[in-house]
Amino acid sequence: MVNSSVLKTTLSGDGSRTLYCDAVSEHYHSTKDGAFSEALYKHVLPAWQYRISGRPAVTVLDICFGLGYNTLVLIWYLRQQGYQGKLQVFSPEQDLALLKSLVDFPYPDELLALVPIIQELAKNLFYQDARLKIEIVGFEARSWLAGFAGPIDIVFHDPFSPANNPELWTREYFAELKRIGAADLLVTTYSTATAVRMGLFENGFHIYENRPEALVRSATLASLTLLPLDEIDMVLKKQRNPTATSLRDI
Repeated sequence: MVNSSVLKTTLSGDGSRTLYCDAVSEHYHSTKDGAFSEALYKHVLPAWQYRISGRPAVTVLDICFGLGYNTLVLIWYLRQQGYQGKLQVFSPEQDLALLKSLVDFPYPDELLALVPIIQELAKNLFYQDARLKIEIVGFEARSWLAGFAGPIDIVFHDPFSPANNPELWTREYFAELKRIGAADLLVTTYSTATAVRMGLFENGFHIYENRPEALVRSATLASLTLLPLDEIDMVLKKQRNPTATSLRDI
């Protein structure tokens, strides 16, 4: 579990704030792209375009909740679009001290209307209204997933890097996501590492580059069904680099 006492507020590239964690020597978000923009372009917009728009209900798994940007920006964006469907979010987060501290976190103006939701989550790990349900799971993600049946429509895959959170980047872990996923499960992640993409590909996902013009860094989309995008030829990548392999559980 990350110790919230060693988290330092950092101004990111788009003017929104994130945290730096001394314990793992990582920021929670890309400081170049910005916390708000990273959530919007790497997770929320692809989810809206390829899975949410036009559907009456959707279930999202947000790994891990952290500062909550992915979930909160999703709610903000759906409200901007006038979405009238139902949204359910599950999100593992072990650092409950961090979660409680979010009531005082300096979120950007776009998210200030969501403060009552943040306050309720910090207090009860749960929020529900007529069209929205959020449940924070205070357990390690892998152990919780083992007992979860799903189905999940979208996974926002946003833990710390494989160097610091290796158990959430392996082929076996992605197999768990596939097990709990709907037949058209979509996974969004900031990582473009070949090992990560191989782990998803080896579980039957189609792999795509997500390259938003507004961001410095590209990202990855993985879908169990074809998307109207140019698919990355992972077989060719393997042929060109026979040593390329997925990460594995030890």
